[in-house]
Amino acid sequence: MTTYKGIKGFSIQTVAGDPSNLETGMIWYDSVAKKVQGAKIAAGAWASGGNLGTARYDVGGAGTQTASLMFGGNTQPTNAVSALNELYDGSSWSEVNDLNTAKQRRGGAGTSTAALAMGGVPYVAINESWDGSSWSEETDLNANKCGAIDFGTQTAALIQGGIHPATGATETWDGSSWTEVGNLNATKRASGMAGDSGTGLFFGGAGPSTPLQSLATTEEWDGSSWTEVADLSTGRKFLSGTGSAVLALGAGGYTPGSPLSVNSTEEWSKVAAAVTFTSS
Repeated sequence: MTTYKGIKGFSIQTVAGDPSNLETGMIWYDSVAKKVQGAKIAAGAWASGGNLGTARYDVGGAGTQTASLMFGGNTQPTNAVSALNELYDGSSWSEVNDLNTAKQRRGGAGTSTAALAMGGVPYVAINESWDGSSWSEETDLNANKCGAIDFGTQTAALIQGGIHPATGATETWDGSSWTEVGNLNATKRASGMAGDSGTGLFFGGAGPSTPLQSLATTEEWDGSSWTEVADLSTGRKFLSGTGSAVLALGAGGYTPGSPLSVNSTEEWSKVAAAVTFTSS
């Protein structure tokens, strides 16, 4: 009879319940349930994080769930376009050096120490890079954009869509210049994005047919197609998004009501969860 030890060269561990340090691919025997179990990626969910120092919407973002930048935006009730830049350490935000040009609805890509801030309102093609302490101007986009969707790194980024005019145009960044590539199939603006060209999340925002509606919908990108997953707890547009398809952050934004600018932060996690193996 073929055994697990005979195939793998070792026996699976016996645990009373589930291991405390679940990782995808783990297999064990649960002596309480008397079942062989394993760990897989579970469905994602959002939870509250630390609030921003300054409430605003139309923000740009870069980084990971525990080390993130949020820059630019619009503050209410003064309706002022901001150059403010805040750094997130996984639990709280602190103010660091501002953008060179105040703007809102700008794109963001990269990490908390190597980021890009692209386009924005007033309707510009300005591209700035962050080195961990200050911003400097780089080669502009080929076209003025605001409200665009973007992801990637400081040396390999993608910016898509936007408004004024509404567009599905996509540009790629190679670290020194922008190149126009294939257009989006549909337009959606003012959303949060986390991930890269292989996997990512696209959440919140407003569709072109419902410009006043603040959406909570979340879609996951697998490198070739989008799939709808769990919604944000609060529907909003013009929010910041950073991180990956597994661990992401959504912060700030704009929602109908009072106040219009929100400072709430939501964290997205897809963690390992136990599953039971059954014999056929």
